[in-house]
Amino acid sequence: MLIIGIAGGTGSGKSTVAEALQKELSSTNVALISQDSYYADLSDLPFEERAKRNYDHPDAFENSLLIKQLDQIRKGKTIEVPVYDFSQHARTTRKIPVAPHPVIVVEGILILNEPALRKAFDIKVYVDTDADTRVIRRITRDIEERGRTLDSVCRQYLNTVKPMHEAFIEPSKRYADIIIPVGGHNTVALSLLVSRIESYLNSIEISK
Repeated sequence: MLIIGIAGGTGSGKSTVAEALQKELSSTNVALISQDSYYADLSDLPFEERAKRNYDHPDAFENSLLIKQLDQIRKGKTIEVPVYDFSQHARTTRKIPVAPHPVIVVEGILILNEPALRKAFDIKVYVDTDADTRVIRRITRDIEERGRTLDSVCRQYLNTVKPMHEAFIEPSKRYADIIIPVGGHNTVALSLLVSRIESYLNSIEISK
């Protein structure tokens, strides 16, 4: 099994890269997991308190669960990925089963920040996109997909997203094996990554 970690700032194009890999190599070969699913469960707190939390700090994630489940899936076990409700800032009671695949792609803003999590990845990728593009994508996504207001998105970006990016996400770029500028629009870099994964898939097919 090949486990690939794709990091990068909010709106950098991590999901686009991950989905492009799955499209090129098929969902039979590639399963996707998002670190966003592993936000810590704060459903016992009042909504007002949950809304004030810093969701761009490493402590916002239950990385211990993600690490545990990556270990389980590498051993051939089906895992139950949590489902997070961004409009409520809380984990739901639903879970999505993810079965073992030849390739597992994990994407998230802080997956290269924690040493124990980095060890789980066979290939580490960082998607490097300029700040202006990222903030526009963040505003559009949070309003259209996560039920946020423009005011709340802007306040969150200035108060936590930008400083946390500079403190934790950008520095984690040095741990990447591959850096992809311009995200999912970098077809050359994507092609090289696809070729590397295809070589792996061919090798395990031959060994059968």
